[in-house]
Amino acid sequence: MSESDFLPVIDLAPAREGKFAQTGQAIGAAFSRSGFCYIRNHGVDEALIRAVHDEALDFFHAPMTEKLTCKPQQAVRGFNALNRTTMQGAQNPDYKEFFQIGLDLPADDPAVLAGQPLRGPNLWPENRPAFRAAMEAYFEAIGACGRVLLQAVAASLGIAPDFFAQKYDRPLQRSQAIWYPPHPADRLADQFGVAPHTDYGCITLLWQDETGGLEVQDLTGTWMAAPPIPGTLVINIGDLLSRWSNRRYVSTPHRVTNRSGRERVSLATFYDPDYDAVIDPRDLALPVSQVPCDPPVLAGDYIIGRIRDSQKARSTEAPAPRRV
Repeated sequence: MSESDFLPVIDLAPAREGKFAQTGQAIGAAFSRSGFCYIRNHGVDEALIRAVHDEALDFFHAPMTEKLTCKPQQAVRGFNALNRTTMQGAQNPDYKEFFQIGLDLPADDPAVLAGQPLRGPNLWPENRPAFRAAMEAYFEAIGACGRVLLQAVAASLGIAPDFFAQKYDRPLQRSQAIWYPPHPADRLADQFGVAPHTDYGCITLLWQDETGGLEVQDLTGTWMAAPPIPGTLVINIGDLLSRWSNRRYVSTPHRVTNRSGRERVSLATFYDPDYDAVIDPRDLALPVSQVPCDPPVLAGDYIIGRIRDSQKARSTEAPAPRRV
């Protein structure tokens, strides 16, 4: 299979004009084959992307004492230092730093007061208003892109275009600016920027700089480069959408190997449903002859469990996924 077949470039413009079936057909083919594609005409302003890149890079170059003022608390927001995450099955922590934001909820919001994981206010470094403004604007713009994309996904599955919107009232969207420093000369052979893994949630929207390093595992187990293509975002599905689609769509292993000798920046958004959204494959137009491959679970329980696994810090805040 050629790279263009395995990682096709799909035009999102028809979906942004309300023509979901046209885009959905292409997305359905890509997600059933590899779970990955690129999208162009995504609607996120390139000047905004560049502003986030530049402000994030300036932040990552700041002294560690400044960055650690935004050390994550209960909502997994803020600055995450090197060695914070270890993918399941990996021997070494990921060699990256990242800054994460989500839906900004005040401390007195009922979900926050109830101790719901992944909920809370965002954390921001002092004296960096431009960084905050850029990140917040990007959060909104990439979320709007995600909403359109899910309408096309719904069309691809033969369900109403607004199906997913009903599950995204207060979504568990997490947007990250990620910095991959140059690997040291004596790095271990199994040291990755991000070790091989599948994503946890529904869809991921990724912008990557010109450095490259993203690789996707094809159907034969071979690692295939997913190089940056100007004007596009990389899209892939996660385990929740694979479960939801009754495995019709593939959640594919991928990794980052930064062999460039230069630093690398990417912007990753995990666009996931409400915490209490029920992920039940029976809702997504299963053929009569099919039975569900997986039991229903709550989206938030599943995602926080996977996050805690990656951080090697399970606690009472990380309940096992509940069958519902």
